[in-house]
Amino acid sequence: MHLSPALEERYTQEKMSAPEAQRLAQFIAWGPMVFQVSRLMVKFGILDLLRDSNEGLTRAELVEKTSLSDYAVKVLLEGSLSIGTVLVNPQTDRYSLSKAGWFLLTDASTRVNMNFNQDVNYEGLFRLEEALKEGKPAGLSHFGSWPTVYEGLSQLPAQVQKSWFDFDHFYSDASFPSALQVVFGYHPRTLLDVGGNTGKWAMQCVNFDPKVEVTIVDLPQQLEMMRKQTQGKPGADRISGYGMNLLDPANAFPTDRHYDILWMSQFLDCFSMDEIISILSRAARIMDGESRLCIMETLWDRQKYETSALCLTMTSVYFTDIANGNSKMYNTEDMETCIKAAGLHIDEIHDHLGHGHSILVCKK
Repeated sequence: MHLSPALEERYTQEKMSAPEAQRLAQFIAWGPMVFQVSRLMVKFGILDLLRDSNEGLTRAELVEKTSLSDYAVKVLLEGSLSIGTVLVNPQTDRYSLSKAGWFLLTDASTRVNMNFNQDVNYEGLFRLEEALKEGKPAGLSHFGSWPTVYEGLSQLPAQVQKSWFDFDHFYSDASFPSALQVVFGYHPRTLLDVGGNTGKWAMQCVNFDPKVEVTIVDLPQQLEMMRKQTQGKPGADRISGYGMNLLDPANAFPTDRHYDILWMSQFLDCFSMDEIISILSRAARIMDGESRLCIMETLWDRQKYETSALCLTMTSVYFTDIANGNSKMYNTEDMETCIKAAGLHIDEIHDHLGHGHSILVCKK
């Protein structure tokens, strides 16, 4: 297995003492309480108040400022002390923010992940065991009866949609500036954006290059959302849509023109390996020796920091329980297996773009 240096050090050697390991085990056992207490410390503004106080605040002061009962504040503070997000001065009984509390409050990815887990995943995770056994997104039934989350995305409650798109866009958007440099280094005139979603990448492309033309391949309902998002914006006239269900192996990619670049960003992780091979094989059929397939993914084994790998391997659980029941965040070995099976090879790899993305540049 390929592992980045940071992951090899963490994943191949036992570094915890027995008490540390025992605490982690209990932390896992009480995980739902840890999550909800921490989320409410943010929502009720308690962590904000502690951050903005130079000398810390007493429990009574927090009760006054939040309008919560003394009982509620006491439960949250005591839980947060054990979690490690707040500290207390035993001489003054004043509470302050710890380093972990500061990250919980101010780190953008942490906030996005927390909202995503609360609004999209939390209740459905009760059916994770069923999802793992059946290979179906059992937790999705909490929202509706769609086979995958993608068919129902436009019908999800507004707050759920917001948290889903915030999560999806947070990780991809930070990579776009670097990705544009990689992709347009090949000087494409035509680009096929496979799984283009709401058109954010397509808009980036037409704004970056005034001549490029982009075709987005996605489900018809996704293309409708894309058209609403891009309508009237500069360059939108150079974006077109091609509706198709990529899961149907009988559906072929468009052949109306030659595409210099086929682009798949945070897309293949939405499918099983067999489905990925099917998609890549159909992509390969419309490629020639000059075409390039650029796959941008957050491959967990290539992460520079272990915390990033943690976020990615936990995201696999979302795919299992909510999204589709059979996909995950893949590693390099898995992705290369699919690429080779489709008759392609990896020509170049660009690592550490944005929040841990890699671009695999593939050719026939």
